[in-house]
Amino acid sequence: MTPFTRHVGVAVPLIRSNIDTDAIIPSREMKGVGKTGLADGLFAGWRYTTVGGRTADPQFVLNDPAYAGASILLSGENFGCGSSREHAVWALAEYGFRAIIAVSFSPIFANNCVRNGLLPAAAPAEFIGHLAARVQGDPQGRRITIDLDDQTITAPDQTTFRFDIASEAKAMLIEGLDAIGLTLTLADQIRAFRDQDRAVRPWAYLD
Repeated sequence: MTPFTRHVGVAVPLIRSNIDTDAIIPSREMKGVGKTGLADGLFAGWRYTTVGGRTADPQFVLNDPAYAGASILLSGENFGCGSSREHAVWALAEYGFRAIIAVSFSPIFANNCVRNGLLPAAAPAEFIGHLAARVQGDPQGRRITIDLDDQTITAPDQTTFRFDIASEAKAMLIEGLDAIGLTLTLADQIRAFRDQDRAVRPWAYLD
């Protein structure tokens, strides 16, 4: 995965509470088992004028040319609730999002984000509203900066908020590691344990 250290990007506001995984990627848009081919289905129920169609709804914010290339999504409470489908994170990542700044997240969704290189950063509604207001009018020129090492989000007017993130999640994002990669950083300790255990319980090993 691409490590996440410091990111400067266009932020798009989708300030709604309880955006569930079926809204993020409707089940009808999940036509394969891989991580790719999902970006077109992202927010399909809101993004297009008809179910299953691809005619863009001009009223939906992701279709606004001003927010082209957005890589930071601003949202409300309980983002990613509903089913545990990892496709929701895959679709967001494939579209180009690197971070979601929301009031709160479904725990399973937040974990899926970290394991796929997408930063879930929780911030107060007032600060998110401030970000949305500051980027409005010129999202391309008024970009938001996220520094994961310092755990800060900086608005275009330099207003800064420090967010919390678990140390393990932070390490995975900074190093670009998924759960398996994180485990493999302990390969030497795992090998030493196996060697020690093999000496005590040789009958437990077939090789």
